[in-house]
Amino acid sequence: MKRKNLKESFSCALVGFVLVLNSERNMKIHLAAAFLATALGFILGISRVEWGLLCITIFMVLTAETANTALEKAVDLVTAEYHPLARSAKNAAAGAVLLSAINAIIMAFIIFGRYLF
Repeated sequence: MKRKNLKESFSCALVGFVLVLNSERNMKIHLAAAFLATALGFILGISRVEWGLLCITIFMVLTAETANTALEKAVDLVTAEYHPLARSAKNAAAGAVLLSAINAIIMAFIIFGRYLF
């Protein structure tokens, strides 16, 4: 495989993100939640530390969803037939997304709770 320059690498990464955004309903949901959380952060005037925690949380969920999609595509490339190991791999990756989403909900309560309650 030919070695890519930095511009080509960033271009491939952007194409990959757009692919996930266009093909995965859940990525759209996560991105909408991220925009809502960001807007709420501006409205409530959260602190710099809270912004840092919010950014880490948002990007953790988006990264998990992207990795989940990559794993699903790779498994689909290897086999189109049902296989229990393929199912286990896909379920484990989806579980990672679920864990990151649960963390995001917990972080939302921690960050926004004192402003809203």
